[in-house]
Amino acid sequence: MTRIAKNTICLWYDDAAEEAARFYAETFPASSLDAVHRAPGDYPSGKEGSVLTVEFTVLGVACLGLNGGPVFKHNEAFSFQIATEDQDETDRYWNAIVGNGGQESECGWCKDKWGISWQITPVALTKAYTSPDRAAAKRAFDAMMTMRKIDIAVIEAAFRG
Repeated sequence: MTRIAKNTICLWYDDAAEEAARFYAETFPASSLDAVHRAPGDYPSGKEGSVLTVEFTVLGVACLGLNGGPVFKHNEAFSFQIATEDQDETDRYWNAIVGNGGQESECGWCKDKWGISWQITPVALTKAYTSPDRAAAKRAFDAMMTMRKIDIAVIEAAFRG
């Protein structure tokens, strides 16, 4: 029996929990596919022996993927926010998610091909818009509002004025 975490994020998939967990484990450091559990009997969206749940870790956060079927869909009310250190890391994660069947959105948000939302957020952006220099913070924020993937150089230039 695997160790049961006290608090786990449970994500609902339509028969793709294992595929998603493998992608996350390959894409992000401190991530892994930890266990695959098969259904001991038939259930509304699957048969005995099919993958029911998948335990995985994304950047150190415990998750459970549940193959619950097509009834519930993901939306932006839940997202993973990934703090990136530089443009290369920002580009790498953004391109991995969008380039693997995902889609771009605004202000550093994107969705993976399973509908999970991700915020690829450079630390430089967070520092800029939370700065006590509110005029500089507004310039950086306004620049961010025009972007899809965050461009750190543009954020820093806007912050400087």
